[in-house]
Amino acid sequence: MPARLHVAPTAPSHSSEAEATSLIRVLLADDHAAMRRSLQMVLEDEENIEVIAHASDLASVVRQIDERQPDVLVLDLSMPDGSSLSAIGKLREQVANTQIVVLTTDENPVFAQRALGAGAIGYILKELADSELPRAVRAAARGEAYVSSRLGRRLDALNRSLTDDRLTPREVEVLRLIALGHTSVEIARQLNVSPRTIETHRAHVHGKLGLSTRAELVRYALRRGLQGT
Repeated sequence: MPARLHVAPTAPSHSSEAEATSLIRVLLADDHAAMRRSLQMVLEDEENIEVIAHASDLASVVRQIDERQPDVLVLDLSMPDGSSLSAIGKLREQVANTQIVVLTTDENPVFAQRALGAGAIGYILKELADSELPRAVRAAARGEAYVSSRLGRRLDALNRSLTDDRLTPREVEVLRLIALGHTSVEIARQLNVSPRTIETHRAHVHGKLGLSTRAELVRYALRRGLQGT
């Protein structure tokens, strides 16, 4: 992940005279035409941002990046023909100079961590795009990471758990769901794995944290700020 992380401010985004220098060329990728039009209006209200192309699926994204080589790709996390998360690394390899800003409705910091870890440089919530997306695009063009304000604290909590206690992202997700009161069967259903797999993750969490009861896991999750993620 880039060394410098920008968490979105709450103030409206308009370019300053210092920022309005070179043109930032953007490719918009979302499977809904109305959303693409709305995002284009938001971005082109800025003086030095131009939307040069649209894409409605990952195949179009690959073609447009190859042909147009945009500075920034704004990529919907949920595309109709595959996982955007798994595509991020391949896209970054294809055109290393195109920075990727993920746009999503998903507030789970595990997905934010996975997207940034895969090579995205920004993670923006769709409902905040009108104020935060232009800032994220500008940061991306400078090679700086940017995460929606509502996710900054949660992502920090997740990263502390991953670093300090050596938990994997999946173990943190299982811990979070345990702390929210879900059974192993319910968690398995949500994560599309077997209950035995969840029990294995749960045992690893207990072992790494040195905790033996569910109540201790809940208290840990509260201290880390994971329950609200």
